Amino acid sequence: MTLQDKLDAFKADFRAGKAPYFAPPEVHAVMVKATNELIASGLAERALKAGDVAPAFELEDGNGQMVSSSKLLKEGPLVVCFYRGVWCPCCNIELPALEEAFPSFKAEGASLVAISPQTPANSRKSARDWNISFPILSDAQGRIAAAFGVRHDLPSELIELYSRLAINLPALNNDSRWTLPMPARYVINRDGRILYSEINPDYTVRPEPTDVLPVLRRSRASP
Repeated sequence: MTLQDKLDAFKADFRAGKAPYFAPPEVHAVMVKATNELIASGLAERALKAGDVAPAFELEDGNGQMVSSSKLLKEGPLVVCFYRGVWCPCCNIELPALEEAFPSFKAEGASLVAISPQTPANSRKSARDWNISFPILSDAQGRIAAAFGVRHDLPSELIELYSRLAINLPALNNDSRWTLPMPARYVINRDGRILYSEINPDYTVRPEPTDVLPVLRRSRASP
């Protein structure tokens, strides 16, 4: 089963109210409206793309260690995955899929990091819950997501809904603002230039982890 198959199955169960999920129709309506508004905003089209230079970053992982993109790029290309956080079911489907693909990335000489705005403690929880061996990094206040152009503000209706559902983003992220990154996947070449980008304002749609392998192979073959 592909990553998108798993995401589609979750989405169908959520909409059908199958255990352990239950939400009245108005909940789905708010989420769909917010997604459609984000699509219409054109933010994904304005985000950094292949050919752009990626911002350098140094972020804390769940164990309190600082991870530098510049240091990782000295070893080879870097796969960067922006995701929403430990509370997001779709993200918790994507992380294990990335872990499964991680050995293939390493075989091509590449590193992998996942970035979310959540606190290091929540990053540590994500790594522990899903047996993740690659770094999960905390992007305080979404600064790096903003530099890549994938950070967005949540609309008031969605903030109210999340509050009712006990999804307390200010507590999860240690940030009073209600912002999130759009799910995004990047491959950055050793020279810092972006080779591949996939950004989707619909958080239920994500590329297969193995989609980056041809890019990594071409990067490895380049002088």
